[in-house]
Amino acid sequence: MSAIPVTIGRRMPLIAASERLDASAQGAAPASRNMTIGDALVDTHGRVHRDLRISLTDRCSLRCTYCMPEQGNEWLAKTSILTLDEIERIARVAAADGITTFRLTGGEPLLRTDIVEVVRRLAAITGPTGAPVEIAMTTNGIRLPELLPGLIEAGLHRLNISIDTLRRDRFHELTRRDRLDDVLEGIAAAGASGLRPLKLNAVAMRDVNDDELVELVEFAIAHEAQMRFIEQMPLDAGHTWDRSRMVTQDEILQALSRRWTLTPVPGRGGAPAARWTLDGGPHSVGVIASVTAPFCGDCDRLRLTADGQLRNCLFSTTEYDVLPILRDGRPAEAVDAGIDGMLRSCVHGKLPGHAINDPAFLQPARGMNAIGG
Repeated sequence: MSAIPVTIGRRMPLIAASERLDASAQGAAPASRNMTIGDALVDTHGRVHRDLRISLTDRCSLRCTYCMPEQGNEWLAKTSILTLDEIERIARVAAADGITTFRLTGGEPLLRTDIVEVVRRLAAITGPTGAPVEIAMTTNGIRLPELLPGLIEAGLHRLNISIDTLRRDRFHELTRRDRLDDVLEGIAAAGASGLRPLKLNAVAMRDVNDDELVELVEFAIAHEAQMRFIEQMPLDAGHTWDRSRMVTQDEILQALSRRWTLTPVPGRGGAPAARWTLDGGPHSVGVIASVTAPFCGDCDRLRLTADGQLRNCLFSTTEYDVLPILRDGRPAEAVDAGIDGMLRSCVHGKLPGHAINDPAFLQPARGMNAIGG
């Protein structure tokens, strides 16, 4: 089994090629040979990793224009999708290495038929100190009324729900599906559930929904949720991202400041969203400004795709394949050691930043639905 990462669209640095090849034979990054399961996942820039985003499927019940085409999608083969046992095994090793939060993503994670059991298994995992991990989920909310009671009973802690517009015609145009009522019912169910903090996510797009920013915040407040606006990123499967169509953080704040007095909230840490209180609180709004105000220096996240590829950045062109480790018939102890080594190789290969603003930037080959949020 080779632990050499798969590189998509960008040549790996030649200076490190021989070192990386030697490390692959060990199943770990060069700097991690003497590390074992239980040591923190620290990259070469001193960032300690505590968050693993786990994509459960690349399929979705919507077809958002900034994420995936309406038709012609090439879905992952069922045989390549991680099983529940495989997800749990990776998560247990990651938790032993200091991961404290697992965020379940898709595609749409609620399309996974064993989603409640996924949450139950992961919620039972504890870290080195014995403290349980936290289970969060990002969803379009469509199946929440049906599944939320079981998810909460299984151990779900937090929810993020995507809602880009409150207008039916726009929702249909954006998602190519007439499911706004279903999403709103899901948000209502989450608001009534007591899960807090509850966050609503919207991608801000010029001449699409940028006239709804205040309305979306007011909607979130009415559901005891925090609205978070996301700068549109180059992650669409069709590679049609246009920087001029993106609404920047400054523009978002300018629009909101006409309605509220915004005060920055300190202590962001590794959180992707910077926050501002509205008129002194208690309500607040967040902005994820990955393009105009990158927060890479504090990033503590790794990603696991539905087909077993570890990624150290949302925009990475390199993936680290865990699937062979899980399925090549090695003894259980060797499987765990291999997972640990691959996690460390992935962390070791993490760059200082995503380089979106670099002229040489290459968009990932995968769309957002196949990477996971």
